[in-house]
Amino acid sequence: MGPAPADRPREEYRRSASFNQDKHYSLIEATRNTEEPLASWLAVTFEVEGTLHRGALEKALLHLVRRHHCLRCEFRRLTEDLALAVYGPDDIELEAVDMGAFDTPQEVRAFLADSFQKDADTLVWPPYTMGAVVRDCGSTTVYLAFDHIVSDGMSMPNIAYDVQTAYAAYCAGEDPELPPAGSYVDFAREQRHRYASIEVDDGSLAYWKAFIARNGGIFPRFPLDLGAEPGRLYPAFNESATLLNDREAEMLEVRCREVGGKPFMGLLAAVAVALREEGGPDLYRALLPVSERGRDTWRHSVGWFVNTLPIEFSVARELDFAQLIAGVRDGFSTMMESIDVPFVRAWELLAPEYFTGRSWPFPVNFVSYIDMRKCPGAENHARWRPMAYVWVSCVNGTTSWFQRDSDGLHINSIYVDIPQAHQTMARLQDTLRKTLRTMARSAAM
Repeated sequence: MGPAPADRPREEYRRSASFNQDKHYSLIEATRNTEEPLASWLAVTFEVEGTLHRGALEKALLHLVRRHHCLRCEFRRLTEDLALAVYGPDDIELEAVDMGAFDTPQEVRAFLADSFQKDADTLVWPPYTMGAVVRDCGSTTVYLAFDHIVSDGMSMPNIAYDVQTAYAAYCAGEDPELPPAGSYVDFAREQRHRYASIEVDDGSLAYWKAFIARNGGIFPRFPLDLGAEPGRLYPAFNESATLLNDREAEMLEVRCREVGGKPFMGLLAAVAVALREEGGPDLYRALLPVSERGRDTWRHSVGWFVNTLPIEFSVARELDFAQLIAGVRDGFSTMMESIDVPFVRAWELLAPEYFTGRSWPFPVNFVSYIDMRKCPGAENHARWRPMAYVWVSCVNGTTSWFQRDSDGLHINSIYVDIPQAHQTMARLQDTLRKTLRTMARSAAM
């Protein structure tokens, strides 16, 4: 299934995209006809209980697109800025297409992988695809895949919540009742208004400048050897694993709270210790994506509400658990004072020599964390069984996303698909798992 515009004119191209969207579009556009075209998508799947009510699902998917401005945006480069036009809610229709029957799960997976890569396209509207796998046994899996330009990690559970809630309402012959969802288009406009005109000497960049001075550059290097050659992109290898079961993850959370920290601080501390044990430095530096949804206005929204900031803290061997967590807490608090400054704008102003490159100049230390238990609809996740996915076409380093849910703590890593990287990441994951379990059982390092 996919949304199709009705025969009505859209709004003219005049609104500005966000800094994230502009940078992303530029990279995709610049590499589209090269030997190594860049692309990425995020996807979510979930289960629908009972026999599928096809009409209700179609209405629920259409409702999702009409509800979120970001999913009704079409992008176009005008002069130096990325402009966008927004279809009105009534200008959107949904065209349902039967894609045929598949005999094996392998055939289904191959079809979906191909569809996601072809249809979740930055440069083509709509930059997403959606549909359902309906089985003879009566079960149904709904899937939606989006180019990164209109979504982020937190959008995935929001999408599952919206579609499930609307589907249940339509099945009951009612109209959906969902919480207000602020427009990412409005968010982008506010962001542009505040930061498009700042210059290098602006005081809001003080934290970034201080970090660059200590780090020797804007990007903190991934401290272990992946075997990647500078300036080269590689096919991406994607793997997922469980690090802690729910009981172990709860034990770690208790330990963190006992010393005045939060669960994600324990995770960051463990990552830093694991890197140190594998040969990394005693001072941890990384880029940390942080949600910009802050206010309730954006909690239920779909869009790219993510800023990226550098964090640093000591992981010296003599620190006990409480001291380690205190260092993470202080580093995070200092970092958050600059949450409003868009990473892309800081990058453009403070490291212009790297800004037009097709990738970061070398493997960068980058980790992300989402607690799915705090997402809308989390109380229904056991029934809905939502699963989030991420894909990129090629990379020059590694990126890790951590997720906490009712089953435990999990990691999804994407890294260069070469032998040295496989060996390095396998050792790091093993050390990280041991470190987390040690922290969960005892505050002693």
